Amino acid sequence: MENQQKPPEGRLRTRRVVLASVAGGAVLGGVLVLLPWERPAEPAPPSPGALAMAAVTDGVPAALPGLTELIGEREKRLRTHPRDARSWAVLGAAYVEQGRRLADPAYYPRAEKALRTSLKVRPQRNTRALAGLAALANARRDFPAARRWGEAALTLEPRRWTTYSLLIDAYTGLGEHAAAERTLDRLTELRSGPAVLARAAAVYRVMGRREDAAASLADAAAGARAPAERAAYLEQAGQLAWERGDLQDALRHFQEAVRLDPDQGAAQAGQGRALAALGRTTEALNAYRVALAQQPCPRYALELGELYESLGMPDAARVQYDLLRERVRVAAAGGADEQLVLGQFEADHGDPREAVRRLWAQWHRQPGTEVADALGWALHRAGRHEEALRFAVRAAEGDHGGGMRSAAEGDHGGGMRSAAEGDHGGGMRSAAYAYHRGIIERELERYGAARRHLAEALRINPHFSPLHAPAARAAVEALGEPPDEGVPVMDGEPG
Repeated sequence: MENQQKPPEGRLRTRRVVLASVAGGAVLGGVLVLLPWERPAEPAPPSPGALAMAAVTDGVPAALPGLTELIGEREKRLRTHPRDARSWAVLGAAYVEQGRRLADPAYYPRAEKALRTSLKVRPQRNTRALAGLAALANARRDFPAARRWGEAALTLEPRRWTTYSLLIDAYTGLGEHAAAERTLDRLTELRSGPAVLARAAAVYRVMGRREDAAASLADAAAGARAPAERAAYLEQAGQLAWERGDLQDALRHFQEAVRLDPDQGAAQAGQGRALAALGRTTEALNAYRVALAQQPCPRYALELGELYESLGMPDAARVQYDLLRERVRVAAAGGADEQLVLGQFEADHGDPREAVRRLWAQWHRQPGTEVADALGWALHRAGRHEEALRFAVRAAEGDHGGGMRSAAEGDHGGGMRSAAEGDHGGGMRSAAYAYHRGIIERELERYGAARRHLAEALRINPHFSPLHAPAARAAVEALGEPPDEGVPVMDGEPG
């Protein structure tokens, strides 16, 4: 025993360390068992600017505070990194969205400068800047330019899904409904989600597929990631409900949109529209005033002016009509085209011949459905009823020529359709369009067709306008019931 060899000192130290570690681990484990379990800290939510950045990148609605923060961040970065093409493009896209949300065309020249600077810094394969210029053109209602920029972006990156949404807006504004449908088909092959569902709903609405549009918007709102995005889809759903005459459903959607995003000016105006139809006039006037304070669109001024006029308040109406003219002038200074709403105003409240002049120019430049209806009505008001009916039928039935080249179809290089093949589509169910057509037909003594289309207008939405809905009811009553002509006698049958 005495001559048994002792373990080396280093091995004894190692053994003691291991035993101490095991013991310490056991004690610590016992302590952890006794302590309450704490979940790991959740990551901080993204900042408003980061949310706006994601929204602008994905082409979805962004909240105004986030846009303001994003614009400030990009402007600050570009002061020290003036050759950052991506930041210039993001800044331009944010300016476009800010201008659209505020109905402030002063943002559009800034957007154009930023986007063109991005192209100057990076002239090759700058898809983001090209898409931003397409979005800017859509916001300015310059649909030929939007199509041109969008198709250029698509040629560079055919699988960039957000470009397809921009082209759908451009094709719709140009009356190229078949091209819009084909572009939607390609978009849905590439992408799914709330933004795509909302874009599909816009196409379905123009096609007259209101039930499909409403279902798509309901799914889009349910899947939206941010309150501002969900509010935008609810506003569109409210507009659909309004168009089919469901006042309570429309009001519910508009109110929820405003609750989620108090800066949702379109939903504020929608509340005014629905409340007026429900006879809640004071609330309607207040809603319109809030909408115009947030988003002074010429169209809201026209709607509020006509509401005042229907209430026997011509002086208050005139104030809104003056505001409309001023906003159209401001829009033009920012490169935005509001000639359509000015033409609609002139047809009913100003000089119909001036309306025809303005709307003819619009038609030759971008022959969309809304322009066809407005031009037809202006021609009627100017006493040119035969011409007017042609455009009223085009608007109501969605029969638009065009057949213009579309980069969204085929292989982006060949197989283009000729203008002779046509590009027909549309068929949106609109009470206003049916009313205009019926009144024109009555003027041309086509009483059967007039009676049918005026009744259709009131069936689609009996509250479609505070001025024209009562006129439609009076016209239907004046036309009376269709004559009873009996059963026609066939040749060879006894009389």
